[in-house]
Amino acid sequence: MQTHTGQKLRAAACAFGMWLALTSAPTAADDVVLNANPPQRYTVVPGDTLWGVAGRFLRDPWRWRELWKANPEIKNPDLIYPGDVIVLSYNHGTPELHVERSEVSGETKAGARGSTVKLSPEIRSSGIARAIPTIPLESIRQFLTHPRVVSKEEMTGAPYIVAAADEHVMAAAGDRVYVRGITQSDIPRFMIYRLGDPYHNVTSETASTSDADILGYEAIYVGDAKLEQAGDPATLGILRSKSEVRSGDRLLPSVEQELEQAYQPHAPAADVAGRIIAVVEGVSRIGQGQIVVLNLGTQQGIETGHVLAVYQTGKQMADPYSKTRSDSIKLPDERTGTVMVFRTFERVSYALVMQAKGPMHRYDTVKNP
Repeated sequence: MQTHTGQKLRAAACAFGMWLALTSAPTAADDVVLNANPPQRYTVVPGDTLWGVAGRFLRDPWRWRELWKANPEIKNPDLIYPGDVIVLSYNHGTPELHVERSEVSGETKAGARGSTVKLSPEIRSSGIARAIPTIPLESIRQFLTHPRVVSKEEMTGAPYIVAAADEHVMAAAGDRVYVRGITQSDIPRFMIYRLGDPYHNVTSETASTSDADILGYEAIYVGDAKLEQAGDPATLGILRSKSEVRSGDRLLPSVEQELEQAYQPHAPAADVAGRIIAVVEGVSRIGQGQIVVLNLGTQQGIETGHVLAVYQTGKQMADPYSKTRSDSIKLPDERTGTVMVFRTFERVSYALVMQAKGPMHRYDTVKNP
């Protein structure tokens, strides 16, 4: 019989199920590198992410699952919650990660999925909503539905705003606009876009964009609209606007993409290599938490959750000490960070910078970690 119910901690490994579900064979645990001074215990707090927690122990946080030990006594062992204690231990010299969870809170948390459990006088959401996410979701939320990457033909063939109602030169939330090109009245919601700059497949800062392959165009999100009256032109009401809505702006059907609470960070199964071709908001230096655009997409086998290492290309420099006249040498590439892909298109993808160990720039190389 168990005593001190709700106080006694039992060692229970919470298998990060989304990661463990991957079919690729795990690398041997002795290949996983611990940080120089990892904590022996860490208590998960609200606001933590699985990546951040794992980063306290491991050099490569996405390899968390290779040290994770599951315990079948825990119901729904695929979630980690605030209050759980992550414990680092060793089994014959091999590092392992476990979770200690209080009996009452552990069973209640697990039971919260698919059932209603009264814990205290406060509202509780479902288990998946209360578990900590894999990555900082707020950093990527707006990028899951907008902007988009489109072809020029897709934009020029899309419905367009011909005028704003009530003789307005520009429109905003609450205004009405007239739109031509809507042929289906069964699409009630649209997103308003403006054609942005092309994404060129340029591999270096000195390369010319005039000869580079265009991978797609950024469709700049302007706002959302709802069909009020079908016809030619159709009448739409603007529900929200990020910037002023102008004549000539294009409309694409709304895309509802559910925010994934638990992404599946993993390395690509095959070798891939590409470049950072753009940085959202156009900064020159890239840091942790920023969004980058890669010249890799579904055509190259890129998937949501793929983890890639970033390498700064070594400079070509003159060697004044060489015995060979006018000799030069290329310095080695240096690993400067890690990104995780969270949205893919046919020929490009969006990735979140998860780690920044050094300066990163546009045109840096990305490849298997």
